[in-house]
Parts: sequence; C-alpha cells; structure tokens
Amino acid sequence: MASYYLTYMINNAFIIVIGMLGVYVITGLTGMFSMGQAAFMAVGGYTAAMLAKYLGAPIFITLPASMIVGAILGFLIGIPVIRLRRDYVAVVTLGFSQALVALLNNSASITGGALGLNGIPRYTNKTMIVIILVLVTAGIWQLKKSRFGRECVAIKVDELAASSMGIDVARTKLIVFILACAISALAGCLYVHTTSYLDSASFGWDQSSMWIIMVYFGGVSSLTGSIFSGVVLTMIQEIFRFSAEWRTVIYCVIVLVIINFRPQGLFGETELDGKTIRKLGRQVISLPRKCKNLISGKGEK
Repeated sequence: MASYYLTYMINNAFIIVIGMLGVYVITGLTGMFSMGQAAFMAVGGYTAAMLAKYLGAPIFITLPASMIVGAILGFLIGIPVIRLRRDYVAVVTLGFSQALVALLNNSASITGGALGLNGIPRYTNKTMIVIILVLVTAGIWQLKKSRFGRECVAIKVDELAASSMGIDVARTKLIVFILACAISALAGCLYVHTTSYLDSASFGWDQSSMWIIMVYFGGVSSLTGSIFSGVVLTMIQEIFRFSAEWRTVIYCVIVLVIINFRPQGLFGETELDGKTIRKLGRQVISLPRKCKNLISGKGEK
C-alpha cells in the first residue's frame, strides 16, 4: 500500500510539473502573466476523458488530440491577449478559466457537471510520465537556447527595444502562448489517464496560482529551478496531506521565507547544466582542503 501511494505521489508530482512548465514558457521566456493556465489542463483532460470514455480511443489518439484542442483554444484566446499589457493578460486568462469551469459544471450531460467523470481508462504508468517529462523539458531547454528563445527573452526584458530590433513581438508571443497551452493540455491528458477521474474543481484559479508560485520559487529565469521547485512543493503537499491545516502552514512558511530572503528564487538565473554541476563538484572537492587551511591558519586573509 505504501509503495502504491509513493508511486501515486511521484506520478502526480511529475504531471503537475509538466502542467507548470506551460506557465514557465509564458512567464519565464516572454514575461507574460497567466492566471488561468490550469484551464488548459482541464481542456486537455476533458478532451482525453470524453474520447476514451465515450469512443474508447487509445492514448496515442487522446494525447495528440488533447494538445491540438489546447493549442487551438490557445490560438483563439491568444490573438486578443498578446496585444494587452502583462497585468491585463492575467485578468483575461483568469476570466477564461472561471468561464470554462462554469461551462463544464453546466454541461452535466457530457462532462458530468460538478460530479465529474469517472471510469476513464488508465493508460499511463510511471515510465511513460517520466519519458514525457524528459521530452518536454528537453524541448523547452532547446527552445530557450535557440535564436527564437533569445528573442523571447528580449521581449521579456523590453518589448519596445525588441520590436525596434526587428523582432515580431505579437507573432512571437502568440507562438509561445499556443505552445504553453498545448503543454498544459498534455498534462491534463496524463492526469486523467492516471487518476481515471476528472472534475472541474481541480482546475480553478488556485491551481494556476500554485504553478506561478512554483515558477517564482525556483527562479523565473531558470528551467531546472522551476522543475525542482515544482517537484518539492508538490511532494510537500502530498506528504502533509494527513493534516490540511499544517500542510497549508508549512507550505506558506516555506514560500514566504524564499520570497523574503531570496526574491530571485532558489536558482535565480542559474541552470543546473553540465557546466554548473562540474563547478559545484570542484567546489565540493576543494572544501576539505579549504577547511584544513582555515584550521591551520593558512587561509587567505
């Protein structure tokens, strides 16, 4: 039983991280601020759930279908959103999230309403989820290091300056928004095929807010930092699930400590790549020698 629950926690943490990577793509690369990203996870989840439950579709159909539907909705919402200022983007995406939840609750004949859908086939396992997480992370990593990724970062720093340098700001932001929506929809598909149950209450603004906290907790400019914080914060909530009060207190204390004493996040702008790991390794190896010199009085003055 303990082994099953541990596997469930790990799978859930990895799926949450995949959904959170949609927020990282939007905020970490272009500086846009989405308060309704969990709604696209719901879009992917309900697309996969209805295809699998009502039509018996396998995962190699439900998975791309979820991403396509998420990308299409991202395109339709992104067209007006990308031309707004960053704070207005948050308002529009939040409004879409709340409207989608209301629509799902009022479409009980198809979506199950507030009771949700159950009996959905379980297609996923830990290996599949890990592989998809690695592939998504590798794709975002390559995107960040590419010329397009550098254009995104330029837009994040200063849209006007980026535009004056010949970057098509609207087109770049729209592509990033669509990609982020497809990634979050992918997480929704994995979620529904892991839990075999789905309800709209799991995809409100609080879930989107938690993803934003994860991104800033790890470092809004660090992909590996966002992934690390996503896993850690999700596991903390699961470990202390036995006590809802203490879970909330511990979670809030950890977040507030980081925000106050390291506002740039745990990793800041540092990526945990090969170069950084080798540098940390050299520092760890040289630590005993430095301590020995310090004790013997040979340290630098």
